[in-house]
Amino acid sequence: MKLIDARKDHYRKLAHEEGYRSRSSYKLKELNKSYRIIGPGYFVLDLGCAPGGWTQVATQLVGNKGKVMGVDTSFVEEIPGVHILKASVDSDYIAEEVFSFFGKKVNAVICDLSPQVTGNWAIDHSRQISLNYAAEKIMEKVLEKKGNALFKVFDGEYSNEFYQFMKKKFSKSKLTKPKASRKPSSELYCTCLGYSN
Repeated sequence: MKLIDARKDHYRKLAHEEGYRSRSSYKLKELNKSYRIIGPGYFVLDLGCAPGGWTQVATQLVGNKGKVMGVDTSFVEEIPGVHILKASVDSDYIAEEVFSFFGKKVNAVICDLSPQVTGNWAIDHSRQISLNYAAEKIMEKVLEKKGNALFKVFDGEYSNEFYQFMKKKFSKSKLTKPKASRKPSSELYCTCLGYSN
């Protein structure tokens, strides 16, 4: 137990020291290092972006020539150069907003969505997967051919079904758990490369 706490504190402390808004920033950094989901000059859509940890990392990865847009139902404090849209992934106008901000399709969609957790695992798991399906509908409209995607998945009854669904749409996909995730956490990350749309 102490080891888990130490690791948890390590990433939280690191986030504080390096100016990231959440420890989850390190999950994206680690996954991107392994799979290169985001590269310099990319246009990136971040769904479920609050408090902005992934958005901060994405902004650094795309550099001056790239652009990042974040979407969340919660308030997200401003991040220089990023367009933040306060909306739910169920909103039918998100794709329009994406095209109006980027002017074209995006190179990557990243998705770290979580429902309001109830503590009832079956409910939380099915809600989280359902959010992912809503995010995938947006992705279908806005992700360019050969683009990449990353989805957080609560592991459970429907996670493999979602993974298989995504697998058909990309040339490579993998379910993985980064080191920055807490050991007891049931979250996995579905990395999808080369959208075949």
